[in-house]
Amino acid sequence: MNSRIMKRVLEEANYMLETNKTVREISTMFNVSKSTVHKDLHERLWELDKDLYSDVDKIMKYHIDVRHIRGGESTRKKYEKLDTN
Repeated sequence: MNSRIMKRVLEEANYMLETNKTVREISTMFNVSKSTVHKDLHERLWELDKDLYSDVDKIMKYHIDVRHIRGGESTRKKYEKLDTN
């Protein structure tokens, strides 16, 4: 793994820990795809720092656990907005 990728992986991981942002939000911030962020935080981070990986993995699992709630909330807001127009 080259140094540029290692640096990005660590920056993404630290950013997630500091802000509790989702993979989608991090991908926008770092201008890479969601797949890249997921691979960075799920596979590459494991090779670099197992302790940091453990902390990031807890946040990622939390986001997976609540995504159905977020999706439902987004749909509700979408239809509320359509009803007011």
